[in-house]
Amino acid sequence: MTDNSEHTPAERLTEHLAHARWFGGKGRPFHVSGVRRAGDLRGTGSDDDPFVAIELVEVTYTDAEADAEADAAADGEGATELYQVPVACYRDRQERLDHAFVGWWEVPGLPPAADDPESTEHGWAHVYDAAHDRVAMRAWLAAFERARDNAVDASSSLVFHRLPGHELDVTAKGSLFSGEQSNSSVMFGEDALMKIFRKVTPGVNPDVQVHDVLTRAGSDHVAALYGWLDVVDETSDAVIQLAMLQQFLRTASDGWDLAQASVRNLFAEADLHADEVGGDFAGESARLGVALAETHAVLADHFPVELRRGDDVRALADSMHRRLDAALEVVADLAPYADGLRARFDRVAELDEVPVQRVHGDLHLGQTLRTTRGWKIVDFEGEPAKPLHERLVPDTVWRDVAGMLRSFDYAPRVVARTLEAPDEAIAEQRGYRAEEWAAHNRRAFLSAYAGRDLTPEEDALLTAYVADKAVYETVYETRNRPGWVGIPLAAIARIGAR
Repeated sequence: MTDNSEHTPAERLTEHLAHARWFGGKGRPFHVSGVRRAGDLRGTGSDDDPFVAIELVEVTYTDAEADAEADAAADGEGATELYQVPVACYRDRQERLDHAFVGWWEVPGLPPAADDPESTEHGWAHVYDAAHDRVAMRAWLAAFERARDNAVDASSSLVFHRLPGHELDVTAKGSLFSGEQSNSSVMFGEDALMKIFRKVTPGVNPDVQVHDVLTRAGSDHVAALYGWLDVVDETSDAVIQLAMLQQFLRTASDGWDLAQASVRNLFAEADLHADEVGGDFAGESARLGVALAETHAVLADHFPVELRRGDDVRALADSMHRRLDAALEVVADLAPYADGLRARFDRVAELDEVPVQRVHGDLHLGQTLRTTRGWKIVDFEGEPAKPLHERLVPDTVWRDVAGMLRSFDYAPRVVARTLEAPDEAIAEQRGYRAEEWAAHNRRAFLSAYAGRDLTPEEDALLTAYVADKAVYETVYETRNRPGWVGIPLAAIARIGAR
């Protein structure tokens, strides 16, 4: 830890965000243009508690992309985003938190020191990212427990909500889950898990909203929601949802990991087919298809279902064409397939109507968990890169189905790329068996999801969504993993051959 008393909180937070795993603006020029206090937590009542507050940090980007996002704003400031940084403030250095140190500055609201209780000064403090601090995390758990009795802290702008039914273990210790990317999750023993939303936007968070509905409806396919935290933003006068507390699925296994284990089992059995090996995944794929179908049915019962017709249907197809246009500028190898892709998108434009409803919006095997009680679907936030208002717009269920089908396509091919092939013949064999595994599990999932043959209209939608997803993947792989771009390109070639 270095002495940074000469730096402002904004400068220290800029540095902190630049190195944070969950910060979405890596690689872009930015600065912290504002910091405002969402509220503070009164803690558990222990004298050892730090002062815990939630800061909303406004980030301004200054690159060409920001100028486009801001639509040439008159002030020339470029696009902005808002990030949540919960802070734990200690008067003395906490060596155990050196890895989470943010800075040293004068903290508004910091209670006076115990040896000077009459002081009116804010006081300087060592400031740490509170998600890393098990002591600070107790303040969240205690606040959620108080909310069970509808105990509202009038002195704080933070509002904790609780759903009835579950009694929290307030003695559970908090532990930060290290695998998170865009948010931060804290496990409280084996009792509960709290997701801290890092990038926040005024408005209802779909992850909270959907979990609330599915939990109250008694769905077996999500982790039960226990509560959530929000605040009314003084700038926009809209609610900002900051965190959600839910059931901790202690026995859960990640769907992506299970699928890859099945593929490795297949590759190890050179003379067996995908439906013959001990690790055949098709049964799990079918159960996952049923879980998604049942989840979609509950969402259709509790959210509006609409029919898109005419111009709205053509707009859906046009959006696919625009994404293809943009991808062609990045991925030259897409060009031979462009006409075939456009034909698939044009079939969507010819449909009379398209039903839309609330869906997951960003579904793949990594958004699923297998527990002893069946499959659970997680992370209903939608695509993180999309603005909040777009993630709340109803969509067709075939977007979710397409996401899963693409994930089944990826799993065996990723395994094949991570295993060393001793010769070309083995590599070719693995490629054949990867397609066999993918096709076997795609069929099992889709058959279980639909429970019947698809109508021509449904097939047209699903094919277009699969193609649209694969186009997106070619851009992502070209920019991040060029050696993998062949995975989505092979899928696009298959679609063009239909």
